[in-house]
Amino acid sequence: MLPHKRSLVEKWKKEPFAVVGVNTDPPETLSRLVKNSTTTWRNFRDERVGGEISGKWKIQGWPTVYVLDHKGVIRHVDIRGEELDQALSKLIKEAKEEDRGE
Repeated sequence: MLPHKRSLVEKWKKEPFAVVGVNTDPPETLSRLVKNSTTTWRNFRDERVGGEISGKWKIQGWPTVYVLDHKGVIRHVDIRGEELDQALSKLIKEAKEEDRGE
């Protein structure tokens, strides 16, 4: 999913959109991913599977994808590929329409 996430970040860089990562990789692995531009979005490190972040969100496997709207409401869980692209397009459109008062 890393190449797809990078393409999403690039595609919607001027839109109300963000990718946030949470992972349990060792610190040196995460540092390497960021340094090599493999990961181009903000990442938080959980100490372990079932840690403070992954435990609260009940993450059972990696990657787990949560799509939140501009109000912070979870709208989709574990969608990928074209389905993810379509969901994001719809949510970005909704956010922009609301900003314009439509």
